[in-house]
Amino acid sequence: MSLKVVLAEDDPDIQLVARLSLKRAGFQVVLATNGREALERVTSEMPDVALLDWMMPELDGVEVCRRLKADPATAAVPVIFLTARSQEQELKTGLSIGAIGYITKPFDALTLGDRVRELLGV
Repeated sequence: MSLKVVLAEDDPDIQLVARLSLKRAGFQVVLATNGREALERVTSEMPDVALLDWMMPELDGVEVCRRLKADPATAAVPVIFLTARSQEQELKTGLSIGAIGYITKPFDALTLGDRVRELLGV
């Protein structure tokens, strides 16, 4: 089963590694380089999951998650944070606004797809 993911990441190197890793794992990847693009892509693509960087230009991942969860059209799209921000309070914040989990940077490119599937329960 091919799952569609919106990957929102502003760092080109991390974006490249994550995109290649997810494609290798069988995901269809739609890219966004900032928070506004992430909102647009999720709304237009209706992916199986949104993988959001915490710190992005224009809108950060937290605000993107809040807006996705507040919109009935996108509220059901699972959100996973892909971030270096891994303090306990940040984890609690992300989960409290509707994220289903976290993948911390640096991540293992060989297991990124497996980790996303694990968080999705598929």
